[in-house]
Amino acid sequence: MTDAVSYPSHEDDVTLTPIGRISSDYPDKFGVPRQPGLVPAGRAVLHLLPPFDDPQTVRGLERISHLWLTFIFHRSPKRWTPLVRPPRLGGNAKLGVFATRSTHRPNRLGLSLVELERIETTSGVRLYLRGHDLIDGTPVLDIKPYLPWAESRPDAQAGFAPDAPASHPVVFSPEAEATLAQRDDSDSLHELIIQVLGQDPRPAYHGDTPTRVYGVFLRDVNVRFRAVVEAGNNTIMKVLEITRYQK
Repeated sequence: MTDAVSYPSHEDDVTLTPIGRISSDYPDKFGVPRQPGLVPAGRAVLHLLPPFDDPQTVRGLERISHLWLTFIFHRSPKRWTPLVRPPRLGGNAKLGVFATRSTHRPNRLGLSLVELERIETTSGVRLYLRGHDLIDGTPVLDIKPYLPWAESRPDAQAGFAPDAPASHPVVFSPEAEATLAQRDDSDSLHELIIQVLGQDPRPAYHGDTPTRVYGVFLRDVNVRFRAVVEAGNNTIMKVLEITRYQK
């Protein structure tokens, strides 16, 4: 006869405390890369919160190039379902939630591999990141160094997403180019727009509707664009205009 095993009840739920919050190039869910690393031009700052903003908490981290961030999908609904519709499968096919990286998870926990550019420890602690997939205001629960010798497995099976998604060409209207030229961050914003739109952020279920205009918020601008399907079924993302908006 085996020993009985007791499992925690709902009354024993664990309480997690954010150690920091993200300031990000992505103020809205629409347009956020669906995986980290797809948009290297994406920048963010992780501001550690008291009492975790002690410089001693990041001693030695300057020798680390990449970090694992555990965070909460704070803008996702608290409800979840056993089956989800991955955008990679066109938004119609269903898979089990634990076979995907869907944001609609039982505990809304996310895991992101990001590049660490630099650390500032004056008046608090700030980690400057790139290549992330985090919305502005994201609560971060933990930071761990990425160890390539332990965690890189090129021969691993990736299920329904074995390869990185293809990138689409992005073109700018004269009006959009003129708006960009007036900004101090023209070059970096230009690259950010190309990389974000190149991943085609449109909802998969919308399909190719040439008259539909989308707007994606990046930094302090609304980038309005349209998907244009050319001969050979090639899709080009055309930026129509770039306007300022108030956060």
